[in-house]
Amino acid sequence: MKVIPVVLAAKSLRAFADGYVAVLLPAYLLALGFGTLEVGFLSTATLFGSALTTLAVGRWGNRYSVRRLLLAAALLMAVTGAAFAAFSSLWPLFVVAFLGPLNPSSGDASVFLPLEHTAIAATAAPESRTTIFARYSFFGSLFGAIGALAAGLPDWLAGRGAFLMLDALRMMFVLYAAIGIAVWVLYLNIPAPRAEEVSPAAPLGPSRGIVWRLAGLFSLDSFAGGLTLNALLALWLFERFGMSLAAAGAFFFWTGLLGATSQLVAPLLARRIGLVNTMVFTHIPASLCLIGAALAPTLELALGLLLVRSALSQMDVPARSAFVMAVVTPAERPAAASFTAVPRSLASAISPSLTGAMFAACAMAAPLIACGALKIAYDLALFAAFRRTRPRT
Repeated sequence: MKVIPVVLAAKSLRAFADGYVAVLLPAYLLALGFGTLEVGFLSTATLFGSALTTLAVGRWGNRYSVRRLLLAAALLMAVTGAAFAAFSSLWPLFVVAFLGPLNPSSGDASVFLPLEHTAIAATAAPESRTTIFARYSFFGSLFGAIGALAAGLPDWLAGRGAFLMLDALRMMFVLYAAIGIAVWVLYLNIPAPRAEEVSPAAPLGPSRGIVWRLAGLFSLDSFAGGLTLNALLALWLFERFGMSLAAAGAFFFWTGLLGATSQLVAPLLARRIGLVNTMVFTHIPASLCLIGAALAPTLELALGLLLVRSALSQMDVPARSAFVMAVVTPAERPAAASFTAVPRSLASAISPSLTGAMFAACAMAAPLIACGALKIAYDLALFAAFRRTRPRT
């Protein structure tokens, strides 16, 4: 089996699991008796742990093949799901969230991302790289949307008396563990590198400056995005409008579907106006919609604005991935993928706790407004810094 189909299949399975976990995580923690502040802290733990794991891969991962690292990450995913189903106390859950690849966001914030990006960049032709990354993002968003729809399954099971609600929620984390095993089996199909194909360690060299500038800007974007992770946005809908778990799952299905569809448009748009313009000119209107949703007086208006946001906000994802891989030398790609991902993960790890604190203080609109304003600042800075940058490869 070729590398790219394996990566796309694994990404799809992982995205399905992440899709329902992002919606169920706050409901599960509330069912265990925790509050909005604990939801924020646990979300911070997941992202901070992922950032440190990704940093370790960027610093020492070149000692091992991408295949071996992906297999280890898949096993860690399986252990994380089993542990979340087994524990009920805050501190054990906090430790598992920190060590595992659990993802409470709409995007991929785990160690899988730079490893899969490296595998794609190593096998895709330069002229098709943006298209492959768009497919990668599309499958992730599509199956994430289907996973969000599956978040209504515990409600359905509890409503028919098959399980108590808490047990039904736990079963979804058992499913998460099973998906981790399935992903591990898929990664076994990635060919082990031959001795002559193993490259020596390649730290950042000629592209160091551009990578660190991108990392700084991506960190601002991720800090803003961390204020409205899917898990926290679901919590906002639960607390602000009293939305049910099944309705929230259906809503995130449609937002994910719109995001997935928009990513197929991204390569076409990038070929016409360029990668940087694609990132910026779709992102700013999406952020304005988020600010509007925060101020919306009714659920219907808020959902409408959030759906428009979803149709625009994900177009930058494949363009950003392709841009990073294109502006560095081939030898620097693994390091560039990790060192742009790590600051993003660290930055996004800080903000969920702030959102939890703002929710606890009844400032329900503040995180959404702050997220939109910061993302607009990021877009303007990115455009000013990189609008004239040309790809190396």
